[in-house]
Amino acid sequence: MTDTTSPPPVRRLPEHAPLQQFAVREGELVIGGERLSLLAERVGQTPFYAYDRGALRQRVSELRQALPPQVKLHYAMKANPMPAVVGFMAGLVDGIDVASAGELKVALDAGADPAEVSFAGPGKTEAELRRAVASRVLINLESPREVRLLAGITQRLGLPARVAVRVNPDFELKGSGMKMGGGPKQFGVDVEQLPALMAAIKSASLAFEGFHLFAGSQNLKAESICDAQQQSYALALRLAEIAPAPVQFLNLGGGFGIPYFPGEQRLDLAPIGENLAGLVERAARELPQASLVIELGRYLVGEAGVYVARVLDRKISRGQVFLVTDGGLHHHLSASGNFGQVVRKNYPVAIGNRMGSAERESASVVGPLCTPLDLLADRMELPVAQEGDLAVVFQSGAYGASASPQNFLGHPGCVEVLV
Repeated sequence: MTDTTSPPPVRRLPEHAPLQQFAVREGELVIGGERLSLLAERVGQTPFYAYDRGALRQRVSELRQALPPQVKLHYAMKANPMPAVVGFMAGLVDGIDVASAGELKVALDAGADPAEVSFAGPGKTEAELRRAVASRVLINLESPREVRLLAGITQRLGLPARVAVRVNPDFELKGSGMKMGGGPKQFGVDVEQLPALMAAIKSASLAFEGFHLFAGSQNLKAESICDAQQQSYALALRLAEIAPAPVQFLNLGGGFGIPYFPGEQRLDLAPIGENLAGLVERAARELPQASLVIELGRYLVGEAGVYVARVLDRKISRGQVFLVTDGGLHHHLSASGNFGQVVRKNYPVAIGNRMGSAERESASVVGPLCTPLDLLADRMELPVAQEGDLAVVFQSGAYGASASPQNFLGHPGCVEVLV
């Protein structure tokens, strides 16, 4: 006979992956060696983004240990173009990947070696292409139009444009959060169009150096990344047979993800390193002049940053607790769920000055904007917070301030600090 008096089993909800990049001291989160409350005083205002130098350095070190030393590591600065961050990263990685003339200026001002700077993007203007050729950086070609423009620029400046072909492959990165290749795409040149493009590059006397393949991003499955790398290498090997010069540069893309949402697991680097080691051995025989490159943005900087907002008001509406802060979607669009999420999920959020508190409750963290979309945490279990406390959104080092509509509704902007 069934016992109907027993309570139903508790359904355990998925939890966020453990966050170990920041210490806790005296009940407060520590960023860049400083307790959060003191860091807020140093910054002089909330909201703000803070990026931890130590966490950035540690992430690059972990990658260096996991990947073969022959593989070059490039930073895709669109993930976080703050000049101080780009300057710091330029001293840790082998190259910088930019996506506009504005980013190109930041990278060169930061001291990046032009020989190791690549410029991608499907809508480069003629002015941007002139600046790129004059700067002697590598241009990732995305269309026959760019070949035509570069032919004239090369002739006028007397400098052969350094080019690689961004290839739109005939496969996708399985399990990626955002697919950048395969099928009809605005990025790169379709594989079937490459023979004609190669002939045009040769005719225009451009300095061909290699290929750029980027199948997708934000992938937490090592086997999917390995599969994409294998397919990308095999495709590049076939394309090398019709290239106008030996391949010197082979960008295999990135796609390395970080855990944002409950239930997600960290990416295992070990099989990726083993896979790349095999490709390095093959390339030494099959593409002896080529350098293999991995291009990463989010994976390098995403976990090294936090977004901090101060609680202005504690409201209870029909039993639900709302912590109203001075920050929101206008500063951190992705945490609000409005930057590509199909179904909104919570980033990891904490009350940064109450990290050791045992008194907890279900609360929603919202911003000051007049829209229900201004939501940073929806019914999360958090320490009981009061006015003046500091709400922290983790995993905020990538696609934060620069990817958010800071002018929306005329509220003040946020600041960024590297500590």
